[in-house]
Amino acid sequence: MKKIILFFIIIISLCNNEIGAAQEPKDYLKGKFYNSVKNHFLIATEKMTDDRFSETVIVMLDSDENGAWGLTINKRLGTMPIALLIDPSLSTSEEREELFKINIPIFWGGPVDPKEIFILHSNEYKSETTKKYDKISISQDYKILFDIAKNKGPKKSLVILGYSGWGSGQLEGEMERDHWILSDIDLDITFDIESKKKWDKALKNSFIKI
Repeated sequence: MKKIILFFIIIISLCNNEIGAAQEPKDYLKGKFYNSVKNHFLIATEKMTDDRFSETVIVMLDSDENGAWGLTINKRLGTMPIALLIDPSLSTSEEREELFKINIPIFWGGPVDPKEIFILHSNEYKSETTKKYDKISISQDYKILFDIAKNKGPKKSLVILGYSGWGSGQLEGEMERDHWILSDIDLDITFDIESKKKWDKALKNSFIKI
């Protein structure tokens, strides 16, 4: 099954207008690595200096001495037909007509590689590309989009463009400056349809890094 790689002008416009272009860090404080970030929420504090990440909640999927990455879950870009995410060659004209009738919310996952599409979802669903990360999973193939359209997909899911990534020690340095704080991943918060409330809810459950 093909990996989702399509990227349309409408998506580019959404990303540029709502969030801003990706930026390479100039200089950053390199912090000491610790292993408590992976499989947690990373929550921006009021001390966050990067406007793109103001009041942001990120599901952290991996973290080691070489860097870290995760997906922002509370920056909704808008809504679009699911047909725009699926390669036209994979469906008939009749199927595409139906797919254009199904609108789904699209989220900004971060400034890194905005052409890449991730479907973050509950663990009961699995396809060829599914990777399980503790309480949550990710798939990146067209099958899951067809299944979502047919109500045969995961019980809960988010379609996300791009991801948030950090180099070696970069995230730790930001945390040492109190730009981020952690909390346990809460699936109800992750898949809450009220995106604007996710930051407040996650912040209330936050704790100091260990």
